[in-house]
Amino acid sequence: MLQNRGHNFSLDPGHANALEPGKRTYHTIIPGFLTRGGEAVGPFGVMGGFMQPQGHVQVVMNTIDYHLNPQAALDSPRWQWIKGQTILVESDFPQHIAQALVRKGHDIQVALDSSPFGRGQIIWRNLDSGVLCGGRKPEPMAPLRLGEPVHIIQNSKKIQK
Repeated sequence: MLQNRGHNFSLDPGHANALEPGKRTYHTIIPGFLTRGGEAVGPFGVMGGFMQPQGHVQVVMNTIDYHLNPQAALDSPRWQWIKGQTILVESDFPQHIAQALVRKGHDIQVALDSSPFGRGQIIWRNLDSGVLCGGRKPEPMAPLRLGEPVHIIQNSKKIQK
């Protein structure tokens, strides 16, 4: 498999993501698999670079804490920690939660498109019935045709107190 996530590794032994024997260095090729009581529930994955581990937490939280089905877990409004106190949220993120975060000192920015949040897939197995249930969050951008120029612009607006 070809991928370019190796650019995040370092040969500097003092670096947090240094390559060394026996260490699992951080990268974003991280599929997920959920179990309950030692039994397989199923695979899931959220793509989107550094959003990926944050998206995994949100999908599992939506499934376990809020009892959402796979599609609803993927369709729920997402947030992404950017740096410091800056959080990027999707445009359908609940306004009252965004405003509460602003009052606590966070810099909340609303993405005008969902491309920074990636996509995802889930297949869960009901442990009682064995029935499989899936969900899919498609690529936020339309497919490109060969030879077509690519322009990616991340637009956002800031929520005020």
